[in-house]
Amino acid sequence: MSEDLCRLTARELAALLARGELSAVEVLEAHLEQVERWNPLVNAIVTLDAEGARRRARELDERFVREGPVGPLHGLPVAHKDLAETAGMRTTYGSPLFATFVPDEDAPAIARIRAAGAVTIGKTNTPEFGLGSQTFNRLFGATRNPYDLGKTSGGSSGGAAAALACRMVPLADGSDMGGSLRNPAAFCNVVGLRPTPGRVPQRAASAPWLPLAVSGPMARTVADVALLFAVMMGTDPRDPLAFGGDPAPFLDFAPSPLRKLRIAWSPTLGGLPIETGVLRVLEGAVRVFEQLGCTVGEAEPELDGADTVFETFRALALDAAYGPLADRRPEEVKDTLRWNIDVGRRLTGEAVADAWRTWGRLLDRARHFFERWDLLACPAAQVLPFSADLEYPPDVAGVPMSSYIEWMRVCTRITVLGCPAIAVPAGFTHEGLPVGLQLVASPRNELTLLHAAAHFEAATGYWRRPPPVPGPAQPGATLS
Repeated sequence: MSEDLCRLTARELAALLARGELSAVEVLEAHLEQVERWNPLVNAIVTLDAEGARRRARELDERFVREGPVGPLHGLPVAHKDLAETAGMRTTYGSPLFATFVPDEDAPAIARIRAAGAVTIGKTNTPEFGLGSQTFNRLFGATRNPYDLGKTSGGSSGGAAAALACRMVPLADGSDMGGSLRNPAAFCNVVGLRPTPGRVPQRAASAPWLPLAVSGPMARTVADVALLFAVMMGTDPRDPLAFGGDPAPFLDFAPSPLRKLRIAWSPTLGGLPIETGVLRVLEGAVRVFEQLGCTVGEAEPELDGADTVFETFRALALDAAYGPLADRRPEEVKDTLRWNIDVGRRLTGEAVADAWRTWGRLLDRARHFFERWDLLACPAAQVLPFSADLEYPPDVAGVPMSSYIEWMRVCTRITVLGCPAIAVPAGFTHEGLPVGLQLVASPRNELTLLHAAAHFEAATGYWRRPPPVPGPAQPGATLS
């Protein structure tokens, strides 16, 4: 019975909870059993607060008797990425320097999720300060891929993706600068939405006017992602860029008949190296849209300069956020962070000004592109899930990678366009490894994006394929 509950979608569980056919305690206990079964294998949840979650579930059940459901997420277990600050619960950012840090205040999106009636069960693993699309750190170790325990779950929201794939939670939040919602979703056969910057409020930090990093929802289905997105979106005085939007179409999400969309298919997004195994799956998957009545043609926006723009402003943002810390404790931050900070410090004013100009041109090109096409389809990751013992792939399709971020350009090039993007399950290799398709829409056009993704999901059904039955636990994967 408990495993059956964990197979239900978030919307199915929410409906049963809202009708009083299930209690929040019942739903929580089923998912805690799944955590006990799976987490020692994959190391996805690194801070578990089972007793706190039980108290919250009991409170919700008592309130339900008096008032009915608290909100659209009433009684749903949720895990938060360990980059998001959670009041009263440890937030480490994946760094030993913050191993015991307990914030006094929730991050804006976390506050919205809790207010909607969710039950927080704990925090999901992330690389140190969220840097890199491989989830490992010196504090908790690596998060493993549920479909192959020797492989990575991706990152930086890798803990969230693995927890969802293992049915430990029906919903999880994540964040994304260079692919951290999209890459782990692709690696773990779940759905991750990178919203338009400003849709979901964030706490203004060291670079409050730089719209590269966003927070967003993850789930096993597109409809569940829409549900969590509806709750997360909004405004907040702590975020000068937040504009939110109307949550109603996402709360009541139901895909309307798919109109004849014009879909641009870009297998390499401007000539990037892509592994053959990825393309073999996606070349067939994208043709599903033709079966759904859409037009599919090969095209892509002009992306010259996108890599320089992303890497310039990422380096500046990291210097602003972590430069002073790295100066004080250089031996206690990872090498790739120190390298990226140094990149930012070597930039000249002329180089930064040129990157700003290029960014403006890219946004203008993207606007014209989406006047001709409704959606862009491309890989969500350039590689298949790789060994959890590697920090990043040294080469992609035979092309050497010069840094820990270069292999994610299929996502970082989309980031600089300011467009919403979703990774949706698109199939499996012969070895059983998941592959994700990335769909991209024009800014603020998440509804079209989600409708198209939902029709693709219904036509393919890949999300229904769970990970293999757990075997012996991997050493070093522990709850804390």
